Amino acid sequence: MKLDKIDRLILQQLQDNARLPNVDLANKVGLSPSACSRRLSMLEETGVIEGYQAVISNKALNQSITALVHITLKAQSEDHLRKFEEAVLTCPYIVACFLMSGESDYLIRVNARDMEHYERIYKTWLSTLPGVSRIQSSFAMRMVVNRANIDIAMMDT
Repeated sequence: MKLDKIDRLILQQLQDNARLPNVDLANKVGLSPSACSRRLSMLEETGVIEGYQAVISNKALNQSITALVHITLKAQSEDHLRKFEEAVLTCPYIVACFLMSGESDYLIRVNARDMEHYERIYKTWLSTLPGVSRIQSSFAMRMVVNRANIDIAMMDT
């Protein structure tokens, strides 16, 4: 889908405040509420907008450990990748998983309360993932940047 200036304005406004009422959104982007609603529906239906989420503080949930876990599989066949990815989806502690190029096959992000909690997650979940030959964990010392927003102005027009 080719995005025009109005679409990009809508996306920028929603990134700033996804709870913005349609009437207010329409006013900010210069459309009638019905036209804005149609545009918004089209952005959702075409998958440009994948969903709406609340950003929850790890600190408020007492999640002080962020582990970045490099996983290497024994084999990289389609079947091995599929089984691994299906298992990852069942683990509630894995908050992100990326299929990688390079030395490791996957990069997983896990949040935990403390090192003891991470060790339990490691033993109960990570070490039991199918087809794994190597697990290497690194721990974030501090979050420097964590952008959820896309710079709409930088998008190709």
